[in-house]
Amino acid sequence: MRVKRGQAAHKRHKKFLKMAKGYVGARSKLYETAREVAERSLVYAYRDRKQRKRQMRKLWILRINAAARENGLSYSVFMHGLTVAGVELDRKVLADMAVREKDSFQKLAELVKSKVA
Repeated sequence: MRVKRGQAAHKRHKKFLKMAKGYVGARSKLYETAREVAERSLVYAYRDRKQRKRQMRKLWILRINAAARENGLSYSVFMHGLTVAGVELDRKVLADMAVREKDSFQKLAELVKSKVA
């Protein structure tokens, strides 16, 4: 008896057409095209999950640098001073402080100045 594969193929087609839902024209209607764009979208998603981490770190560093310079320090001196002072706050928290809690950040900057000088 021969092996019938219709159910598996139908399931696979449905999976890719569901992933391509919302795309314009043939990209959401034809299996072959839908599969191509859906697979490409997964590649982009994987790549951009990595890039998002890099971009966020860049943003945090930018914000910390701006706030540090407002307090008369460069980013590198500020970060070194935190290490010397034994402050173990990560860049995400420091960037948040720089934006939302300027007073606290200013106190940190003063602490750094006293440790570095």
